[in-house]
Amino acid sequence: MFRRFAATVVLALVLPATALAGGGNYAFDGASRAERATVRAALNASAFDWSVVPQRVTIHVADVGTSHSRPGHIWLDRDLLASGRFAWATVMDEYAHQVDFAVLDSFRRSILQQRLGASAWCYEIDGLSHGSYGCERFSSMVAWAYWPSRESSYRPESPADESAAMPAPEFRRLLAALVGVPSALTQRP
Repeated sequence: MFRRFAATVVLALVLPATALAGGGNYAFDGASRAERATVRAALNASAFDWSVVPQRVTIHVADVGTSHSRPGHIWLDRDLLASGRFAWATVMDEYAHQVDFAVLDSFRRSILQQRLGASAWCYEIDGLSHGSYGCERFSSMVAWAYWPSRESSYRPESPADESAAMPAPEFRRLLAALVGVPSALTQRP
C-alpha cells in the first residue's frame, strides 16, 4: 500500500501537469449536424481534459454496429448517437481509448492494470472477458469518473461493472498523478 502511494506521489511531482483546455482536437467524417452536436455535448459534459491527447482524432460516424477505436480514429454507430444523452458515455469511452493510445506508456499502463484489477492490458491475451482487460476498464472508468451522472449509461450497478473497478475520486487522483489531468470535477461553460 505504501509503495503504491509513494509511486503515485513521485509521479505527481515528476510528470508535467496539463492545463484544462476543453473538448479535445478532433474532426468528423460522415457525421450529420445533429450527430456532431451529440459528440460535442458528450465530450463537453465530461470533466476530463480531452486535450491531453496530442494529435487530432478523426471521428467517423456510420452504421458500424459496435463503436470502436484505433489510434487516431473513433468509429461511432449512427443509431447509438441517435439515442442522444444515452450515447454520451460511449463517446467518452471511445475517446478515452485515444488517451490510452497516445498518452499512456507501458509504465503507466502497468500501474493502471494493477490498480484496476485487470488480468491483461489490451487483448494481448486472447479469450478473456471484455472487463478483464485494463484498457476496457480504463476507458469505462474515464467515462464514469469524469461524468458521474445518474443519466450515464456507464453508471455502475454492481461492484463487478467495469466502471466500478475503483472509486471514481480515487481514479481521478490516480490519473492526475499519471497524466496530469485535473482530479476535481469542474463544470464546463
